[in-house]
Amino acid sequence: MTISEKAAYIKGLAEGVELDAGTKEGKILNAIIDLLGEIGEAIKEIEENELAIGDELDAISDDLADVEEIVYDEDDDDYDDYDDYDECGCCGDDDDYMVSVQCPSCGEEIVVDESILEAGKLDCPNCGEKLELEIEEDEEEE
Repeated sequence: MTISEKAAYIKGLAEGVELDAGTKEGKILNAIIDLLGEIGEAIKEIEENELAIGDELDAISDDLADVEEIVYDEDDDDYDDYDDYDECGCCGDDDDYMVSVQCPSCGEEIVVDESILEAGKLDCPNCGEKLELEIEEDEEEE
């Protein structure tokens, strides 16, 4: 039984005993019974709002999970091509040669691919400094 139903039951009991609304006690009891009914309705409305908010929160949580899946899976997919590289990013298949470069101005570490190395120029994404890149090939030991 809900609070509203209990308040309605008490109101029915009060009507059943035929309270005299003209007396001071009757006026107080009728006011209390009316107040109980209003409180019951207010609580019912709060519970309905709580359920609606819970449903919307669940929907937002589901949407956020979808966004996280897209964002994080997309990032993971971007790096799947580089699984063969070690931590410096410079080893792996000859087709996708990557190298790490440090900006002399800000110290930012930048990972670049072969096409940027061949161009020989790069703007630091952190400070905007123009970097000149030279390819130094290691001599093979005999």
